[in-house]
Formats: sequence, C-alpha cells, structure tokens
Amino acid sequence: MTQHQTHSTRRHTTALAAASLCLSLLASAAQADTVVIVHPSNATALDDEQISKIFLGQTKTFAGGGEAIPVDQKDGAAREDFGNKVLKKNQSQLKALWARQIFTGGAKPPKELGGDDEVLKFVASTPGAIGYVEAGKANSSVKVVKR
Repeated sequence: MTQHQTHSTRRHTTALAAASLCLSLLASAAQADTVVIVHPSNATALDDEQISKIFLGQTKTFAGGGEAIPVDQKDGAAREDFGNKVLKKNQSQLKALWARQIFTGGAKPPKELGGDDEVLKFVASTPGAIGYVEAGKANSSVKVVKR
C-alpha cells in the first residue's frame, strides 16, 4: 500500500467510526424516552423525589395514602433511562443498593416485568401500580404522571 492509500484508508475508517458512534447515540436516545405511568384511578400528583422514594423502597405509599406497587422492567433502554433520569443512579449503583437492602433485611426491589407491554397490562389492571414505559407505548389504559 502506498502512503497515500494508507492515509486515505485511515481517514475512511475514522469517518466510519464517527458515523457509527453518532448513529448509536441517536438510536439509544430515541429508544430511551420513558414516561412514568400509574393506574388511571390514581389521582396523586408525583414528582421525581416521590417517584424515587417509591422505586428505591423508601416509602410504600403514595402521598395520598394509597399503597404504591412499583414495577421495574428487566434490563433494557427504558430501565437505564428511568434509572439515570428519575432515580439519578446507573444500573450498577442500583444493583449495589438492592444487594445492601436485601442483605440487611430492608426493602425488596420492585417486581421485574418483561417489557413495556407487560408493564402496561400490570399497571392498567392494578390500582396501586406505578411503572415506566417508552413514551410511544403509553396508551389510554394508564395515566402518565411524568414525561
């Protein structure tokens, strides 16, 4: 290979790597736009702090006094987005937190469901339920309390 061909190949490889990185960032941003949902009969207004307390096992009730039943999604973009944006913790921090809670006999982690469809079905049919789904999946069977 000539020096010109080697330089050209390097530039091409760098451009492809940059384009690939941009596409993956855009794809993960598009997939990870989550909303917090509750049963449609739930009239409680919720902010990030209250949602965090429910999902981190620090409270078992909504501000209005009703039982809060949080449900998590198994690993995925929605779970990562929810953890980072609402709980302000990444997945390894959350795993460590729950390991400590379980070891000390504290709170138990939220039940894990398989994905958006399972969370929607559970929240729609369970009056105290609270969960999260990708924004585009929320429908009239649930009430969105946080975008």
